[in-house]
Amino acid sequence: MILEVTVAATADTSLTGNRFRCGGREVARLQGAFNVLGGLWPLISIRTFEAVYGPKVDRWLEYTVAGLLVTVGAAQATARTDEQVRLARILGVGTAATLLAVDVIYVPTGRIRRTYLQDALCESAWLAAWWRARYRDR
Repeated sequence: MILEVTVAATADTSLTGNRFRCGGREVARLQGAFNVLGGLWPLISIRTFEAVYGPKVDRWLEYTVAGLLVTVGAAQATARTDEQVRLARILGVGTAATLLAVDVIYVPTGRIRRTYLQDALCESAWLAAWWRARYRDR
């Protein structure tokens, strides 16, 4: 069964068959939670994070990125008004596009582990979710 984000009215957040329908507010909350959790992981346990994604030369840089992800995610997750959702969309698309670019540029060069391709899939899904939600929010 494939979970697919599709076009629907913002007020309708229902399961219909195999499709989960959501608008900008829902995408903001979901991606916000994803970013907060992803950012907290290396802050809570750098050892387990590095076990999956590989050792880091500069841990301060990993902690910086993690802190930024937590901050971006918190802003997204708390978006309530239309203006806040618009800003959450900008943060969400920008963050997903940046992380996706890093993944697809540096995995092939061997600079980062292939496990980052899993992240590339997630970031691609967030971009698709925002693209589809734009129709719902009109």
